[in-house]
Formats: sequence, structure tokens, C-alpha cells
Amino acid sequence: MKGIGGNNLWIDLTKGEIEKRPVEEEMVNEYLLGAGYLSRVLYDNIPVGIDPLSPKNVLGIATGLLTGSMFPQASRHVVAALSPLTDVWGESHAAGFWGPELKFAGYDAIIFTGASSDPVYLYIQNDTVELLDASDIWGTSVFETDDWIREKHSKRARVLSIGQAGENKVRFAAVMNDRDRASARSGLGAVMGSKGLKAISVRGTGKLEVADPKDYLNQMDIFYERMLANPFTKERAKYGTTNLVELMNHIGRLPSYNMRQGVFEGFEKISGHTITEKHLVKPRSDWSCLQRCGRYTRVKEGPYKYIGGSPEFESQSSLGSRCGNDNLESVLFSHHLANMYGMDTISLGATISWAMEAWDEGLLTSEDTDGIDLAWGNHETVVKLTEMIALREGFGDILAEGSVRAAERIGRGTEKFVMTVKKQEIAGQEPRAQKSMGLAAVTAARGADHLYAFPVLDEAGFDKEIKERFGEQYLPEMADRLNPKYKGIMVKECEDFMVMVESVGLCKYGTQIPPEFYYDDVAQALRIHNGLDLTSEELQTIGERIVNLNRLFNVARGVTRSDDQLPDRLTKEGAPKGPSPGQVVELDQMLDEYYEQRGWNLENGFPTMDTLKRLGLEKEGKAVIK
Repeated sequence: MKGIGGNNLWIDLTKGEIEKRPVEEEMVNEYLLGAGYLSRVLYDNIPVGIDPLSPKNVLGIATGLLTGSMFPQASRHVVAALSPLTDVWGESHAAGFWGPELKFAGYDAIIFTGASSDPVYLYIQNDTVELLDASDIWGTSVFETDDWIREKHSKRARVLSIGQAGENKVRFAAVMNDRDRASARSGLGAVMGSKGLKAISVRGTGKLEVADPKDYLNQMDIFYERMLANPFTKERAKYGTTNLVELMNHIGRLPSYNMRQGVFEGFEKISGHTITEKHLVKPRSDWSCLQRCGRYTRVKEGPYKYIGGSPEFESQSSLGSRCGNDNLESVLFSHHLANMYGMDTISLGATISWAMEAWDEGLLTSEDTDGIDLAWGNHETVVKLTEMIALREGFGDILAEGSVRAAERIGRGTEKFVMTVKKQEIAGQEPRAQKSMGLAAVTAARGADHLYAFPVLDEAGFDKEIKERFGEQYLPEMADRLNPKYKGIMVKECEDFMVMVESVGLCKYGTQIPPEFYYDDVAQALRIHNGLDLTSEELQTIGERIVNLNRLFNVARGVTRSDDQLPDRLTKEGAPKGPSPGQVVELDQMLDEYYEQRGWNLENGFPTMDTLKRLGLEKEGKAVIK
């Protein structure tokens, strides 16, 4: 097979043993690489009933089939394990340069088993793969770790690491790469910390041999021209995702005050236009990226002075509007601290906002919070708690458990203010203003998640794309963000497509937004880059197989339809203000439609045996579904 490193690394951290295994063609044909490969490997190797922070958990990191290619935005890698936040499937993704570098070193994935008794880091330079002592960098930040490794080994090394949050097993700790790129969700940094694994340093000088050199550059030129011609590309290069604050507020989808509402009076103060005007240093791109969602920003003076990676929309939402905070400099600085310590800003801001609402309702007092004032919009508190959570200091130690466990510990009725699905905090998508996002949050394998399906076709005028994908008979209802009809059909299709995208290593911007590349384009890229002759239909089936295997992973751990639920606030309380007043999420209606499309049992949400047999998962189904 062409276009890949060719080997996977299996690391037994308990024994300190390293094994190189060739990529299996049969596995690729059934699951591709990336998210699909990890879904299969972790399903087979993680026992049911274990503690996610025990040595029995397995941590996987994998690139996609197109990672490191010239295909637009082919920069991605996937991290997965049993999540310590949700106790079910945990998966997260990041861009940057670390994934391509791993490919150039000759490897496509790394699987870690066991746990080291002493801190270690994995050193990779082409054929040289070693576990080295990390005692000198245990206790240091992501930035310090990056500097230390690059100084010791090579300025051109690419570093993936955890900060103090991962070491302290904060349940929403992130795995960071290239300093400020985060595999943030599911708390996988805590899994890495529990294994005594501080970092992975990679330097690769090899090349990827493409399958069809004659057609490769010509076809990439066509892909690039299409991407550059799309109006979304110009806008994305200028603002990244930061200007989504304006769009989300306009349609009432900007979570504010712990999701009490979907509009924020101070949205302009934390908007993309304000960041660009006052704090932008320059945009940055990841490997083969034309849209440049990343950017560097700075605050020149004052208590929030810094220069570094800039927040994108989710951080603006979670650390800003969700906490009632319109102090932009504090949002920028809190995000900077989260990168430094290695934390998911979505769960971070959502957990702080839960505490703020409990405070506002008189259910938390200064005795609980070490005297910290949790009033809405207190930007100093947002910054202070970011550090306290990462270091597990005082009240921060409680919040480091995530909002579900924190509420269980505090009690007093604070549980009703928890905005989670399967114990993971809902992202910056107020679903009462876009019903598909509500459905996507509950069906996602890793708990509340807008990216597993990323159903944005009903967000803002994609009628043409809906007609092309689904057919004119689904219009206008499918394109109406407030109409629950046909959303189950759309979310199912989007999940199959997005998990396939994560298995080939592409960014969702450019595939789902703008809707520029679809199955046919990916199939063509796999042919000329990897030499794989997979049809669009086969790719869609692979995506469907991965989604069902993820579901079986969760079913084995007790997940049923009763877990596919949103907080009562979103299904029973009408949106109080904004462009969608009175709206609720009609979840049961959409969930029935989704289950029917999936071929899952309407009562319990289990895949039926007919569905599993069609996907080649009959044996797994019989073992899990009794």
C-alpha cells in the first residue's frame, strides 16, 4: 500500500517493550486508518468493567490514510481510549504537523498498553524508537515540555504531550501537540497521565510514495482550485472560526449563562471581528491547510498579557458567553492557560458555568468555593479557576472532576444545572435554535459532541447541498433548523461521512463546511495517493460499520436509549429570548427517526442483528446484545 508509513507501534509501558507491526491490508479495507482503526483495536483490547485510569485501559493514537498528503487539510490524527470523563468511548482529534511527521518517520499509529512506574516519553526518529526518562519534565507545562524535548533532540522534532492537568488526572485533560493544537475532548490527557507517559517526540525524514504520481499533482491542483474558489475559504482565512460568535448569536445558537439562553448581550466584545481588530498577530495554517483556522494573538499589557495560540469559537463560547463573560482579554488568557496546562476548554468553561449558575441560585456559597466570587461575568474568577482546576487546588479539585461528578459531590439540587450528555459537557451549540445539533449531541459515541456528526447543512442556507445529497423531497423541512422533521436522516448520514473523514485524516472544514469534498472526492484521493480502489458506497459502508462498532462498545458498558438524552432545560423549557423564542428540542421524534435509519431497536437503541450482519459485525453483536 502506498501513501502511508507502513508500520504501527505497540508499546507495553509496564514492561517497557516496543513492537513494530505492519499495517494490515484487511483492516484498512474494513476500517481504513485513523478513527476506524482505533475503533477496532480498542474494541478488541479494552476489557469491560475497568477503571479508565487503570493500566488496563488502552490508549491509541492514529493518523489517517491521507494524513501527510497534499489533499487540502490532510493534517489530522485521532486519540482514543475508554474515557475517564464519561466511562464510555472516548475519542478526540487534532490538526497540526505531528500526525504527518509520524507518517514521515514510518508509522501510522501507536497503541499504548499498561502503565510505566516512572515518568517516560516516547522518542521516535525514523527507525529509532525508545522509551526515555521523563523525570526532568514531569510537572512541567506543555510549552516547557515542548521546549525541553526540542532542545534535547532536534529543533525540528514535533511534540505531543500533556501538561499538569493530564498528570493530575483532570477528567477533561487534553492531549496537546505542536504546543497549541488539542485533542481536547473525553479527558484522554488524564489517561496519558495515568500511564506515566509525558510526551511523544517525533522526527521523520522519510517520504510518502504515492500510488499514481502522474495524476497526483494534476488532481491536487483541481482540489486546491475548488477549495480556494469557495467563498467560505476567504472568510475562514481571515477570521478562522472566531466569527462564528456573530453567526451563532444571530440565529440564537450561542450558549450563554450555562445554556439558559442562546443569545449574549456582550457578543460583539468577544467576537471574531474584535479579536482580529485588536489582538490578531497573524493567521497560521496546519499541514496542507488552505483555510488557516489557527491564528496567533496577543494581549500587550495588563494582568492578561500573553502571546500565543488564539482561541477558536468553542473557547470564545465556553469561557465567554457561557460564563456571562464579555471580557475578551480574559477569554484569550484563559484559553492560553488551558493550552499551557493541557485542558479541554469546552468542559472547562461548561463546568465553571455550572458552578456560576449554582452560585446564582444560592446553592453554592463562599464556604464551598474558598471565598471565590462566582458571579456571572466575573472574568477574574474564570482565569483563577482555570489554573486551580489544572493544579487541583482547593475548589478547583472538585471542578476537575467535571460538572456531573462535581454536582454529585455538592448535591443540594445543583444536579439540574448540569448540561451534559453521558457525563460530557455539551459544546457551544444551543440546540433549541438548531434541532439537528440536539440530536447529534445525544447520538455521538463519545457523549455530548457536535463533531461526531457535525450536522451543519441546516445551519445557514445549504439547500443546494441538501438537495444533492438527500433529494428534493426532503426540502424545505430538512433545511429548516427549527423543524425536527428529517433530522434523524441527516444526522445518520453525517455521522457515517464524518467518521470516515476522521479515518482518512481530513479536516471537517472542507468536507462538511464548506460542502466542497464528498465521498467521490475522497475515493479518488485514496486511489491516487494510496492505491485503494474503494467506491463511494464502500466508504459509506465503512463509516456505518465504525459508528455501529462504537455503539457496541458503549452498549457493552451499559448504554441504552435512556442515555441518549438531553438535559430537561433543552427539551422542556422554551428558549427564553432571541430569534427562536419558546423553542424546545423534540428529541424523541428525531431519535425515533434516527434509530429507524440506523436499523437500531427503537426501545433500547441497540443495533439489530440484521444491521450488524449486513456490516460484518454479527459476532460482536451476539457477544454484547443478550
